[in-house]
Amino acid sequence: MATETAVVLVVEDDPAIVDLVRANLMVRGFSVIVARTGEHVLDLVRDNAPDIMLLDLMLPGVDGFDLCRDVRAESAVGIIVVSARRGEQDKVRALNLGADDYMTKPFGIDELLARVTALLRRSRPAADARVPTKIAFGPVLVDLDAQLVTRDGRPVHLTPTEFALLREFALAPGKLLSHATLLRKVWGPGYETETEYTRVYVRRLRAKLEDPDGPALIATEPRAGYRMTLPDD
Repeated sequence: MATETAVVLVVEDDPAIVDLVRANLMVRGFSVIVARTGEHVLDLVRDNAPDIMLLDLMLPGVDGFDLCRDVRAESAVGIIVVSARRGEQDKVRALNLGADDYMTKPFGIDELLARVTALLRRSRPAADARVPTKIAFGPVLVDLDAQLVTRDGRPVHLTPTEFALLREFALAPGKLLSHATLLRKVWGPGYETETEYTRVYVRRLRAKLEDPDGPALIATEPRAGYRMTLPDD
């Protein structure tokens, strides 16, 4: 059962999948909205502010990749792509366009529910009194309580997954964090070998937080992982 009423937007044209997903989400306390085409998805996102969107890439009359990009440009909604497209390039492309997760059809409902729950947990992290609430790295300030990030005093808009990844770096400044560690802490158990997730999302953080002509904020350790660089480095 969802601890709070979370809204899930299901963008899927297969009625059997829609019925299966909707029934299993609703019985666990989620509110479910269904779109069988991509035509009005942006309007549904604007009007209903869903917490999660389950997005099929192969929709009638609409390119699912374009839709993923357009939704991400307007909203921080958690996007889980659920697609029959199994290629590695498709997964990386979807992540680059802003998807938080990618799973292939056919899928088990337990796996889907686990991924929805994990993504919700990223967007609603529990407070920890043992950690500082504000952490600064040069021009970047991370406010863990408010889930806000600023660079040179200006707000930086991050998705829940981007913020969850930045949080792990901010809480371990200067420490090497392996791909497996980051994947386990941000995405959850079972993702430890999905290194394309960390590569794509570190790239997204760098694009939003780093000055192209300045020092790196997140340093790559070849074949090992990443570390948040300290201001004096």
